[in-house]
Parts: sequence; C-alpha cells; structure tokens
Amino acid sequence: MKACILCGGTGTRLRPLTFERPKPSIPIMNKPSVGHLVEHLSKNGFNEIVMTLGYMGEVIENYLGDGSLFGVDIKYVYEKEKMGTAGSVKNAEKYLDDTPFLVVGGDHVLNLNLRELYDFHNKSSGMVTISLLSIDDPREFGIVDLDNNHVIHRFKEKPGPGEIFSNLASTGIYALSPEILDYIPKRKYDFAKDLFPKLLEEGKTISGWLARGQWTDVGNPRAYREAQKWMLENMPGTYIHGRLLVENAKLNGPMDVGNNVSVGKNSVIVGPVYIGENTAIGDNVLIGPYTSIGNSCHIGNDSRILSSYIYDGVKIGAGCSVSGTIMDNDITVGKNCILENGTVIGPRTMIGNDVTVHSDVRIWPEVVVPANTSVKKDFVNEEFETDVSGS
Repeated sequence: MKACILCGGTGTRLRPLTFERPKPSIPIMNKPSVGHLVEHLSKNGFNEIVMTLGYMGEVIENYLGDGSLFGVDIKYVYEKEKMGTAGSVKNAEKYLDDTPFLVVGGDHVLNLNLRELYDFHNKSSGMVTISLLSIDDPREFGIVDLDNNHVIHRFKEKPGPGEIFSNLASTGIYALSPEILDYIPKRKYDFAKDLFPKLLEEGKTISGWLARGQWTDVGNPRAYREAQKWMLENMPGTYIHGRLLVENAKLNGPMDVGNNVSVGKNSVIVGPVYIGENTAIGDNVLIGPYTSIGNSCHIGNDSRILSSYIYDGVKIGAGCSVSGTIMDNDITVGKNCILENGTVIGPRTMIGNDVTVHSDVRIWPEVVVPANTSVKKDFVNEEFETDVSGS
C-alpha cells in the first residue's frame, strides 16, 4: 500500500524552532516527528512511501534514507516552488497513478488506524475519502456536513462565528483513488480550498471516515506541546538503555533513560519522562511528568522542570523553574531563572541570572538576555526572519 507524505511547509508558526530544521524534523521524545509518522505508517501496512519535499527537504531525506531502517521504501520528489497540498501530490504523480493511496501531512502526529481508512475508501463509491475527527474547537480546521451514508455534502475551511455547522474536522489525511489526479492541475492547488469545493460543485461523491484516536498537526507551539504530551503519556513502561547513576534519588516511571545519565541526591523524577544520554541532573531537582530532556544536558541543583521539552546540549543553572517550556539546542540558562508556561527559546540563546521570561514569549536564536531582566514580549534577532504567520 502507498502513502504520500507532504513536507513542503516552512514552519513559520513554529519559529524559532524551524530556522535550522524543517517542521517534520522537530523532535518528539528526542526523535524527528516524521520518524514516528513513518513508523506508524509501516505498522499499518503502508510500505511504499512518497515524500514531497520543499524547505530544508534534504534534512528529512538524510534522516530517512531509502526507508529500509523503517521497513518501507521511500521515494522523494522535490518542489522548486510551493505547489499547495494537491499540487504537491500532482507533482509526484508518476509514483501514485496506479493504485489508491493515502495523503498525510509531514507534521502529523497520530495513532489512528490508517489501514481501516484505506479499506473504508476502497469500499466507498467516491474518489476521495476524508479522515474526520470530532474537535472541541474546529475554527482552525475545515469542517464537513456528513450524512448517515458517510457522504459529505458541505465543506467549510476555517469557519467563522455562525458558520460552524459541525464539529467534524478534516485531519488533512485523505484516501484517494488514482483517477483524482486527473482533476488536479499542474500548478499551485489545494485540496481543501480548491479541489474539494470543485468536486462538490460538480456533484462528485466525497466520503467521510470517522476516525477514533489521537491526532494533531504540529503547526504551532501549543499543538507541539500537546503532541509531546500524549506521546509521552503512551509510553508503555520504563527503559534504561545503559549506565544510570542514581544517588539517593527517587524515580517513579514510566520513563525512558539513555546511557550515562546521572541523577543527584534527593532529586525526584516522576514519569512519563524521556531523558537522553550523557545528561546530568543535579541535587534536589524535581522533574515532573510529561518532560523530555535531550542528550548532553545539565540541570542545576534545586531546579524544577515541569512539562517541558528540552533539546540537546542545554545547561540550566541552579534554582531555576522551567514550566511548559520548549528549549532548542545549546541554550544556557543562568541561576534562579523563571521560564513561564508556553515560552519557546531558540538555539544558542544565553539567558543571564535572575531572568523571568513571561508566558508565551518566544526568544530568537543566539539572543543574549541580560541578568535581572523581565522578558514580556518576543525577543527577536534581526539576523533571522521574524514572521510567525503562515504555514
């Protein structure tokens, strides 16, 4: 079975995390999220995968290779310019024109039964089946009007007040018959904005499959934290991958701990937690549930790390409080700092002693934050782009 993974977006809404990696390479539990996605597709029986690549696509190709390590065969198609979701699939037509296939976003994190979607589509009468999920707040998605025969009659992209006729939202995952490619022009063209309204206008059948499970697209920091949390929540048990030095500390799983990790005296770690190799955790440290810490990190004495996602080479000083924070590679944080919920810190940032970073603030790469500073708004570095809208 075939699947096409779309990886063309620039990830501007996730800045500063996407200056040095494409959105599908953002780490979840210390592994690029696209790796989790390919593994899930492989487990569901999709062994032929086509990747459409744009921004920093070579990073994805270098990581996945030919797919053999994941039990799949991967073909790559690069875009010279943005083609839109449907246009990207059309651009890869030579690999997709002989059998039904799935389309999945490269930033999707999910545990849906995609084999069930594929089988459902093959039994339906339409060229398109959209995977649907009930969403509490569907305003950022495309919603549909679905009847009892699983036929979609209306489709509204990102509805406003008074337009929310359903909470069934499109996940952006589609099962398509190859003849749909004849309806897509060779130019920038989107499934939700262009193709689906055209098919409904022409009276073509679009089916809807009601999904069960967890799904998110890692399009912004909030969704990224949500994806990290439930991936950690589904951690099956405790794994110690090598040398673990514990000095009168308390560890309460589940957790996944890499080689050569040390935990100081009187420290407490409460899972689910992921800790990479060569990481040192000081004395009297509390690491709370839903936290991921990368390789070669150092957590200072008397610090508190709660529901945070810390990449590689991060050094956090003594007496710090880090809550609901995303921290990119090689960041240095001084003593007695407070990083409030929703903060996003770019790579190689240096934060001085006694700094408070307010909730939802983003700090750009290589910024130096002086000691005794209260950072209340985004702290940008003009050497990098500053736009956080778009894809």
